[in-house]
This record gives sequence, structure tokens and C-alpha cells, in this order.
Amino acid sequence: MRRTGEHQIGPSLDRIAMLMDLMGDPQHSAPVIQITGTNGKGSTAIIVDGLLRAQGLRTGRFTSPHLVDPAERICVDGQPISPEDFDRIWAEIEPLVGIVDAQEVGGIPMTFFEVMTGLAYACFADAPVDVMVIEVGMGGTWDATNVANASVAVFTEISLDHRNYLGDTLEEIATEKAGIIKDNSTVVLAGQDPRVAKVLLARCAKLGVPTSKEGVEFSLLERAMAVGGQVVRLESAGGPVGSLFLPLFGQEMARNAVLAVAAVEALDGMRGLDPSVIEDGFNEVEAPARSEKVHSAPPIVIDTCHNPAAVASTLNTVDEAFAFSPQFAIWSMMADKDVDQVLALLEPRVAVLIATEADTPRALSAEDLGARAREFFGDDRVRVCPDVADAIDMAVALTDEAGAGSGILIGGSVVLAGQARVLLKKDDLVP
Repeated sequence: MRRTGEHQIGPSLDRIAMLMDLMGDPQHSAPVIQITGTNGKGSTAIIVDGLLRAQGLRTGRFTSPHLVDPAERICVDGQPISPEDFDRIWAEIEPLVGIVDAQEVGGIPMTFFEVMTGLAYACFADAPVDVMVIEVGMGGTWDATNVANASVAVFTEISLDHRNYLGDTLEEIATEKAGIIKDNSTVVLAGQDPRVAKVLLARCAKLGVPTSKEGVEFSLLERAMAVGGQVVRLESAGGPVGSLFLPLFGQEMARNAVLAVAAVEALDGMRGLDPSVIEDGFNEVEAPARSEKVHSAPPIVIDTCHNPAAVASTLNTVDEAFAFSPQFAIWSMMADKDVDQVLALLEPRVAVLIATEADTPRALSAEDLGARAREFFGDDRVRVCPDVADAIDMAVALTDEAGAGSGILIGGSVVLAGQARVLLKKDDLVP
């Protein structure tokens, strides 16, 4: 983790490609389902993983970033690899990483994300797995994961984010992400802005690859709230499938689940999954810090939302599933995010915002976030509390004063979500 961080990247496949060559190309040891987009990549990957395992397949899943432990990023059969396996595989590839580092390709040694990607591919080849489920870190074309040739290239909805690396327009961002489409891919597309769809479909046409599109080949037909999640009905390659319990909240999670079904069907030549496989796969789903309720009295929900599109979705999900009134928010954001757009979304829905500070140099200071928040909320509705544990105590006190119906949303940063989750579990607050 002392290496160049994930948000100080050197856009290139040269370093990771050199490492893969030295390792014997483990990224080609099993078919790859690769997932890009702006939001929902991680949860879609988790659901794809569950569906594959419900078919009796052994899976390797690589996602990012992690909430608490880097080993969370590399899962085999749905579980993070053990510290012993992590250390063993690192010991095997460390000399090879050293060879690449010494070359300083592009003027830098391998980045943290590139090394983690190498570890993941080595681990999956070592297991070995039947299918790799790979979440893109950022973009697509030059993302380290893209040394693989995706059998299935999956696109969640694309919106504006990481503009300093991906571009200022939807078309530029879509062009970068379209780089995961290879001439051997089947492409699965969630519903997109027309500007994005035009770019992605043009890439598909150029390479002559088949596509499966939300609203045409697959779709979410109906959903209804249920205890602990929702019941969904979907259109799949095999026709309508109904009464499926999904232990996740919100419309976007339901759409991600349908997208995951379409991705797994694409791997099998667009053949419909048995409804019992979909049911079993959904039952396997656990998605930490995705509108996750971690405490009941007072109710506390944690989410990793960190850009305007994700925050809007999370607010709608929390309103639908938990209906906090009043709602108190504990918030931290990275300094390079669209802070003002997020605060504008929060202001009508949040009674009091507690500005705190996630444990990372990238975080906007609690004081600066508080000052920005006052421009939207006014002085009386903003508190500043840099320490996350103290911020949780403050929010709990506010809900005690407000009484029944009130609740707490913790969001704005993956790092904050991980910190809060550890603190709440450490204090034995999880029911």
C-alpha cells in the first residue's frame, strides 16, 4: 500500500502486461465476465458470483476498493482469500513484480492496483476457478484488469465520475469504458443515456459482437418490498421469471440483479437460466455497505455512495425501505468529488448533516465539508465532528432527541463506510 495509489494512476497496460507475461498469463486460465460502469459494478459482480456458484461453478471475484482489508478484493467461491493464501501468492509473484518495477515502464514502478490485479489473477489460476468475475477499477481501456479478454463485457449505467481521468463528457467516458469490449466478447448493457448507448453500440458494431440490452432482451418487470429485501419479477433469456426474493433494497439493486442474470446467461450462449438457479443465486447475495442496515435502535444504514448518481439512488432507497423521519446524515467525501452536487441532493432529505473525515489523505477535511454544507443547509443544520466514532455518538444523541421514526444514514465515501462498519461491529451494536 506504499505504492502509487489507485487515484494516482499511470494509464497504461504495459506494466501489468509485462507481469502477466512473466507469470504465464494467468488471466487467460478461465473465462472472464468483466464489469464496468459508474455505479453498481461491485454489487452486480457479487450477484453474478452467486448465480455462477448456484450452477456448481467455482468462481474467482475481484472487486475494488475494499472496505476494511485488501484481501476482501480477491474472493474464491464467494469468500475472501485467507491471509495465508494472500501471503503465499504474494511471495511467489514478488520477485516478478520486482523485475517489472526495475523497468519503470512509463516512468513509474507498478501501482498498488496493478499489483493487486496481478495477485488476483495469480490466485484464480492457482485455485483454479471455472469463471473469473472481474470488476474494472476505473474506466476500461487502460484499466489493469483489461489485460484479460472478457468473454462477457457488462456495462452498468454510465454517468459522470472520475472526470480528471476519463473525460468531461458522457461520450468521452463511454469511449474509455468501451475498451473492455473485445472481438470475442458478448456485451450486456444496462439502460444507458442515449449518448452513451451510441458510443457502446458503435464499438459493438465495429467488432461485430452480439449484444444483450436492458429493455429489449432482458428487463425488470415488477418488484415489491419484502422483509429484508424485495421480491422481483424479471424478463430473462428464458422468458419471465417471478417471485424471486432478493435480499437487497432499492430499484437500482433490482436492476443490477437482472443485469447479473443477463450476464450469466450471456456466458452460456444466451440460454435462459433455470429459475431455481436464479433463486438459489439471489439467496447467496450479501452486499456489505450497500444500503445496509447495521443497527436497529436507532436504525443506522451505511452506504458507499460517493457521486451524485449513487447518492440520488441511495436516498431513494432509504426513503423507500426505511422512511426515516427525521433523517440524520454522517458524511465524508473525497476532495476531488462533486461535493456541491451531492450536498444539493442531501439538503431536502436530511434534517442535520454531521460533517466528518474519513481516514485517508484524499478526504476533504471535516471543517471544509462543514463550511460547504452550511451554504446549502444553513448554520443550524450542520455539525462538524472530525472523529468518526464521535460523529456516530452525536448522531445517536440526535435521534434520541427526535424520537421514534428517526434514523441515521452514513455515506459519501467507501473509506467512511468501512470505518463506520468496523466501529459499529466493534461496539457490538449490530443486532
